[in-house]
Amino acid sequence: MRLARFVQNKKDSYGALVSKNQLIDLPALSKILKQTLPPSLDELIASGSSSLRASERLLQTSSEKERSKAAVKLGDVKVLAPVASPPKIICLGLNYRDHAAEQNAPLPDAPIIFMKPHTAVIGPDEPIIKPAFVKKLDYEAELAVIIGRKGKNIREEEAKDHIFGYTCFNDVSARDIQFKDRQWTRGKSFDTFAPMGPCISTIDQTGDPTNLRIRTRVNNELRQDSSTRNMVFNVYQVVHELSRVMTLEPCDVIATGTPAGVAFAMKPEPKFLSQGDVVEIEIENIGTLRNSVVAETAAT
Repeated sequence: MRLARFVQNKKDSYGALVSKNQLIDLPALSKILKQTLPPSLDELIASGSSSLRASERLLQTSSEKERSKAAVKLGDVKVLAPVASPPKIICLGLNYRDHAAEQNAPLPDAPIIFMKPHTAVIGPDEPIIKPAFVKKLDYEAELAVIIGRKGKNIREEEAKDHIFGYTCFNDVSARDIQFKDRQWTRGKSFDTFAPMGPCISTIDQTGDPTNLRIRTRVNNELRQDSSTRNMVFNVYQVVHELSRVMTLEPCDVIATGTPAGVAFAMKPEPKFLSQGDVVEIEIENIGTLRNSVVAETAAT
């Protein structure tokens, strides 16, 4: 399934995307069928595989009439970031061979990690706010892992059991600040610098996460075009390595690094983001995350 959070008439809910224009409100469908599902997507993720299987059964066993009563047109709702409040947002640097090559950087022998605050999270079609003092704003298309089961010292071969699904992630970066600081936290932690969505694609829906096409377009210009095959550490290795450092919890988001084609590395000169630019992150079997850039003064 592909699961999305949304708000309609000031009420948050979540549902399964069944077409480009429609989703089925799963809590509403469960009430129609007099069954019980967790009231929020975060709670569904945290409740484990049993609730996910129950959601799938609701869709499979309900009648067309019952589903139509719970159907929601995407044009009538606001789609939100798929995880409302991630306990942790863990990001990787230099995890694509082509991205390391465009910087003439050596490949890491262990994952390079940093964190983003949950206050940076925005959803699809929400604006990326460019602070007035940031001059070099950049995008980074990333496959994000959504953790579904708590774990510590997770073995690589068991990592899949701890993954709920995947989403698109944009690791927005203020390069002037990042490079000045010589570390990444401040330049990557501004409010709105963690767009994600438009949905969570469950592991069955996603297919092989080590072989997914990943692309970025800025104003319809193709900037990044790669594959998760180019990761230095694949998603299962990442989960294993991170769990050796910290306990992974349900709703944790792991952004697994970006491929070549970021703005600061473009030749003959960088193409940083400006007010009015539209950034689209597309990942195979998941969808497209779209956000526009606005100036801080225009957003306030």
